[in-house]
Amino acid sequence: MMIYLDYAATTPMSDESMLTFQQASKQYFGNEQSLHDIGSSASTLLKTCKKTLANLLHAKEQGIYFTSGGSESNYLALHSLITAHQEKGKHIITTPIEHASIRNYFRELEKQGFAITYVPVDRFGVVDIEALEAAIQEDTILASIQHANSEIGTIQPLRKIGRLLKAHNVLFHTDCVQTFGKIPIQVEDMYIDSLSISAHKIYGPKGVGACYINPQVQWQPIFEGTSHEGGFRPGTVNVPGIAAFLTAAQAIIEAQEKEAKRLKELREFFVQGLQEIPHPIFIEGHPVSSLPNIVAVTIQGIEGQYTMLECNRSGIAISVGSACQIGKQEPSRTMLAIGKEPEEAKQYVRFSLGKYTTKQEIETTLQVLRTMIYQFFGGAITK
Repeated sequence: MMIYLDYAATTPMSDESMLTFQQASKQYFGNEQSLHDIGSSASTLLKTCKKTLANLLHAKEQGIYFTSGGSESNYLALHSLITAHQEKGKHIITTPIEHASIRNYFRELEKQGFAITYVPVDRFGVVDIEALEAAIQEDTILASIQHANSEIGTIQPLRKIGRLLKAHNVLFHTDCVQTFGKIPIQVEDMYIDSLSISAHKIYGPKGVGACYINPQVQWQPIFEGTSHEGGFRPGTVNVPGIAAFLTAAQAIIEAQEKEAKRLKELREFFVQGLQEIPHPIFIEGHPVSSLPNIVAVTIQGIEGQYTMLECNRSGIAISVGSACQIGKQEPSRTMLAIGKEPEEAKQYVRFSLGKYTTKQEIETTLQVLRTMIYQFFGGAITK
């Protein structure tokens, strides 16, 4: 069986989530907008899911909207908020290491006359707070800064960022797709106005996500006349998928502290093993403020694509970056943003751990990497 070390891209659906989906599909298949009893049952289940998710996020139930995933949540949240606040101006703040869904949307906004400021990050991928404050203008509508980077795992100081933005009356959206279920998120304590999460990153179904917008913040529907999700999103709501999402969410939050400790120990074991390989291997991202399940690596002299293919040939699934950007044959934008030269950036690979990852799998992976490096350089390269 293949060793799967690409949990940051997607996760296998848990048995509990599958069972919930199956049961809900049979018992709550109605359109939650329908006025008959079957529709009412689906509506009741949907309301329960909203309340449950709000409690997990320490947020307000009225601000929860279900979507098809993290990318759609990002787009809908940003578009709805920016459209509603355009009278203030056309200035947006973000970072150069955001997810492609956010980066691509802001690129479109630039074509429409919006000014986008990309606040720099340091060599560990942490946002420069002073530069963030300096970027704020009178016409700044919103800032979108991710909770943690999917490629290097660096966690941003959200509370500090949120407090700063609130003091300047700037809306704060954050992409929490990689962090939900892995580290604590407290919407109100972090001064978050809007966030995005996704089910398939936490052992739930694909095609389901959620967006939160503070009920006190004005937003404008993308399509007038939309009835589903309070006008936030058109289309019949996927109630069974949402129920499966919440089953996965409750399970991962319940086990969060214990699993984070286990993953951190596995990560430390993996990093130690990498450092013992007699070849320059660099661990990217913040040394402390980093997700416990992501190990970002550059192996000197070997392109990440080669490492990924060799691992795959040996039965190990890893990644060379965000799955949304694979195939573009360009160096990682995140790696470039933290100061890597294009050649160095192309040496990047990501190992991401999950609840089924074992120490034995890590040991096997280390052995494969040792062998690969030895064969690539003919045994002639050492530290």
